[in-house]
Amino acid sequence: MKQKMIKNKIGIFFLTVFMLISCDSDRVYDEYVSLSNSTWSKENTIAFTFPIKDSINKKNLFINLRNNKDYSYSNLFLITQMDFPDGEIIIDTLEYDMADLTGKFLGEGFTDIKENKLFYKENITFPKTGEYTLKVRQAMRKNGAVEGVEELEGITQVGFRIEKIK
Repeated sequence: MKQKMIKNKIGIFFLTVFMLISCDSDRVYDEYVSLSNSTWSKENTIAFTFPIKDSINKKNLFINLRNNKDYSYSNLFLITQMDFPDGEIIIDTLEYDMADLTGKFLGEGFTDIKENKLFYKENITFPKTGEYTLKVRQAMRKNGAVEGVEELEGITQVGFRIEKIK
């Protein structure tokens, strides 16, 4: 009897994991990089290299960030660089809100970790098939300072996600 209960629990566990994975049918690419000590160095450029096989259908691109309570800013500045298979490069400077006017962190999560799914490019078509690379680095500065923040505390993971548009 006890063995049957254990088998049932294991079966339910694997079924749940399978359902969670298969429910994400919009995902084309989804990767995360963990930052040691929840600190993002100004010198640490995070790169995501991914294949594009579909140059016809439109997609949404997201930068995903997980931050904890040690993040001490209400916004975030990022510099991105998209490298195309043909050598073309597009560089963007982006700003995202990380907290509301009261200082409460935005994003999803019930614990001290909040996950933010930030739009990077919306409704785009990749012009060519092949291997692309997205590079992301933080570009935070304190008010009135010329030099950037050397070590940005409170960012635990940086991710990149591509979704099909329904």
